[in-house]
Amino acid sequence: MTVRRIVPSDPATSESSTDPFALPPQRRHLLVNARVVEPLYSSVTDLTCVRLTDGLIHAVGPHISPQDGDTVINLQGKYLCPGLIDCHVHLAAVPNGQSLDLTADDVGVSLLRQPWVCERMIKRGFTTVRDTGGASLALKEAIEAGVFPGPRVISSGKALSQTGGHGDVRSAHQCCSSGILSTVVDGVGECTRASRENLRTGADFIKIMASGGVASPTDKLTNTQFTREEVRTIVEVAESYGTYVTAHAYTPAAIRHAVDNGVRGIEHGNLLDRPTAKHMSELGTILTPTLVTYEAMGMDKYKDFLPPANQAKNKVVLEKGLEAMRIAHEEGVLICHGSDLLGPLQAEQSNEFTIRKRVLSDGEVLKGATINAARLIGREDLGRIKEGFVADVLVLEKNPLEDVSVLSDWESTVKTVVKEGRVLASRWDGWPVDVRGAISG
Repeated sequence: MTVRRIVPSDPATSESSTDPFALPPQRRHLLVNARVVEPLYSSVTDLTCVRLTDGLIHAVGPHISPQDGDTVINLQGKYLCPGLIDCHVHLAAVPNGQSLDLTADDVGVSLLRQPWVCERMIKRGFTTVRDTGGASLALKEAIEAGVFPGPRVISSGKALSQTGGHGDVRSAHQCCSSGILSTVVDGVGECTRASRENLRTGADFIKIMASGGVASPTDKLTNTQFTREEVRTIVEVAESYGTYVTAHAYTPAAIRHAVDNGVRGIEHGNLLDRPTAKHMSELGTILTPTLVTYEAMGMDKYKDFLPPANQAKNKVVLEKGLEAMRIAHEEGVLICHGSDLLGPLQAEQSNEFTIRKRVLSDGEVLKGATINAARLIGREDLGRIKEGFVADVLVLEKNPLEDVSVLSDWESTVKTVVKEGRVLASRWDGWPVDVRGAISG
């Protein structure tokens, strides 16, 4: 990886004495000869023009004349795709060894490695991520301030777990420990306080653990977690702040327990059955599967990541996950893109596209990472290349609507990554990076 830093003598990018992290003024770009990818209709508009102004998409059309101040970029027939959105990440679960030990992660080690994780996600084309446990307000603010390149972060703060639940990382022999991704709460009072504390410290939504999980040491996949009163209390707090609750849940029982008590999103859902999928569709519940994490944990190269007991649980959810996604799609459930990778498995993030292609069309897979995801995070100004939308765009060598798995081969396919009109990463001389500290090569 080659890092290109713009020289301070450039007046548009020189450091401010009062704000050394200030991003440069927005440049106006006119993109010509672009093949624009439209996820909503699974279509491509050939050889059109797109103007980016003040971080927004100002105009899209076949004939747009250059204006004074425009930087004209000839895309030479390359594909212009909306920036990708991953709706289930853990930025704090950084690579640090080859095994899973969420109790051993030092906060300082995590914080110092998170910029590296963020930069890799930008290089893969993810301009927005929804962190479902661990990301701090400080991380979000650092990216927004331009301290280092990274995706836009929508965060839950720490996920909420009951004692002995999926977010309780203690072994059966431990009495006092905590993880960096979650916090343990019991009873209505603790649930109320923890929810309010998360929202006070910058969370955009709340995540709860409503069933057992693969990575947790003492619960079963079939466990249903939190009482009805606890779930309703957390939902009530979230709604009082104008936001929502999503739930980690695998089984039909856990999913129904969550959604019938006000939860609006389900993470994973690997053991979902058809009646429950129909129920979710009727309620408008959104599903975020994360199949790549189970496939990665089953790979030989990560064989030391999970202890044997966790490997057995992983095999169960891996085998069922694709069928659950197929059922959800057939029943009309809105499906979003997610990865849920921890530690060294973060490298597999883009392989989710290839896995989903086994049961969904190329267009549906791309919708999950663009317009569906934008709806989930409440940012419907993302996910399309359309006038008035945020200028998050990717220059691609190949058409993802013909074969969405090309996004898994991101090093060859993703040539340029633009977030809010600024080029944060580029492997193409036709449109180099234009932000201090951005990534080329």
